[in-house]
Amino acid sequence: MDRLADRVAVVVGAGQTAGETTGNGRATAVTFAREGARLLLVDRDAASLEETAALAREEGATVATVVADVAGDDGPSRIVAAAVEAHGGIDILHNNVGIGAGDGPPHHLDDDVYDRIMDVNLRAMWRTCREAVPLLRASSAGAIVNVSSLASIAAAGNLTAYKLSKAGVNALTQNLALTNARHGVRANAVLPGFIDTPMAVDAAARALDTDREAVAAARAAAVPLQRQGTAWDVANAALFLASDEAAFVTGVLLLVDGGQGARIG
Repeated sequence: MDRLADRVAVVVGAGQTAGETTGNGRATAVTFAREGARLLLVDRDAASLEETAALAREEGATVATVVADVAGDDGPSRIVAAAVEAHGGIDILHNNVGIGAGDGPPHHLDDDVYDRIMDVNLRAMWRTCREAVPLLRASSAGAIVNVSSLASIAAAGNLTAYKLSKAGVNALTQNLALTNARHGVRANAVLPGFIDTPMAVDAAARALDTDREAVAAARAAAVPLQRQGTAWDVANAALFLASDEAAFVTGVLLLVDGGQGARIG
């Protein structure tokens, strides 16, 4: 326990879509809180953000929040300024950002949908990292953990812009790792597979006008371990990469996918 004691962790995307289960950002915020981090939680949904903050405070964490659209022109600068104001700096930056609404195959994908997905999933993450790097370099334990996706390395069907954006996140993470290594800053990415989150399951069920259980069962059947992962699986991977247990780990793309990636090799 206390693997992140007294460290300032920024969790971008700490709210979640409404649903029966816990989202990746919320689970990570609560897990970091349990491990002693001081938190700045960020989301564009004020109500959902406050729900996450309340759960983190129940774990004994000191928590500040900022409502911000990370893809907005001033989003990254506001996030970093809020971390400095609340906690004096940043030790850990966790980027849990991703959208895919309206995506499609390359020959049917609209320009505005492509631009929006790339802007949120990749450009905003790059700009947030760029803003935070000076503070992470000033830390004695600077760490970046970006949430990518199994889709970044696997066939992703109609998810063209999503796949491209997450492949970009992988490349961004590796470049961050190499250009900041001599400053003691590590950068790694988590690549979730089929995770039972409200965004992945509940939202899909609503879009398909079917019941949640059917969507969950179909996803579980595609996983070698014969179940979906949970947001806590993703959060535990993020905790490892953010902590001193991964002090010699940087530039890694860590699959959390129940073995689906092993089929690719």
